[in-house]
Amino acid sequence: MDFQLTDSQRALQETARKYAREVIRPKAAHYDETAEFPKDLISTGYELGMMNLGIPSECGGLGLTHLEQVLVCEELAWGCAGVATSLFANDLANLPIVLGGTEEQKKRLLTPFTEKPKLASFCLTEPAAGSDVAGMSTTARRDGDHYILNGSKCFITNGGYADQFTVFATMDKSKRHKGISCFVVEGKAAGLTIGKHENKMGQRASNTVTLTFEDVRVPVANRIGEEGEGWRIAMETLDNSRPTTAAFAVGIARAALEHSLEYSAQRQTFGKPIRDHQGIQFMLADMAMNIQAARLLTHQGAWMLDSGQKNTLVSSYAKCFAADMAMKVTTDAVQVYGGYGYIKEYPVEKLMRDAKLIQVYEGTSQVQRIVIARELFK
Repeated sequence: MDFQLTDSQRALQETARKYAREVIRPKAAHYDETAEFPKDLISTGYELGMMNLGIPSECGGLGLTHLEQVLVCEELAWGCAGVATSLFANDLANLPIVLGGTEEQKKRLLTPFTEKPKLASFCLTEPAAGSDVAGMSTTARRDGDHYILNGSKCFITNGGYADQFTVFATMDKSKRHKGISCFVVEGKAAGLTIGKHENKMGQRASNTVTLTFEDVRVPVANRIGEEGEGWRIAMETLDNSRPTTAAFAVGIARAALEHSLEYSAQRQTFGKPIRDHQGIQFMLADMAMNIQAARLLTHQGAWMLDSGQKNTLVSSYAKCFAADMAMKVTTDAVQVYGGYGYIKEYPVEKLMRDAKLIQVYEGTSQVQRIVIARELFK
């Protein structure tokens, strides 16, 4: 057991931290207020290697380990979770290709992302099938050398700006999870309609839309895995992505703790800084303790993947604990600030809004508990 980072990992962490501190942080409030898509940060993030972290080196990518991806994600989310979500969406969308694609598919579908700033979207959730993925209604029908997709996907990150979509659809709804397959839709295909950008409570710098597929034709060559393997690919994708999502929560919470430490040293009541009051000290201590616990679970979930171990249980531990922790820490940060914490001029109310989404996307905290229970029953 070794908790020491290598020199290269520390250098990567510092690069991400510097980018978050000097580039993302100064613009975070603007993008939160306007809900504009941070195109400039996408470009600079691409140039600095803050995108496409998991694309294999043989496809021109960085080929970072899962632990290294987690290190980067914590720093980016510390800067702004909405921007971090926009930057990391490619890795989630392309992960099914990394996990289930042929060597030809990997080189053809992944390499273009390493050659220029290009965005992709992961399309799993539907209006009536979020947590119940097996109940999806988007259909795929074989038609010669193509499949024809019909249906809709909602809450799709970067959907309004993406050039490639990884879509899960059922070929036989009566088979539930056994009928699902995975497809890659390239470009703005005929029959694809992009809905309005959702006006979200938090993580407002990320683009979120509904996609509608009407007789969208997809070449058979763009099916990832065999027919009926979509469920396995989707679940394996989420096992792989949960540590990075948990790292988002750790980054948000760390930012909230740092702001609280700074404010509690400056704000005075009853003739002394509020950090000298035991009630505030207990809150700060609990924040720090739980952030570190979440970070260790997150690193373990990533390390297990890098060690070739199945991480379903630990990745759900990490995602669930970190998400709930971030919500508690950011809520407490608002409390430390008192009335000022409720004002948008101060930074912690944004962190509280951003944290809430971590409890919802990529498997709610309740779904994580179901996964954990099922793993325990095994």
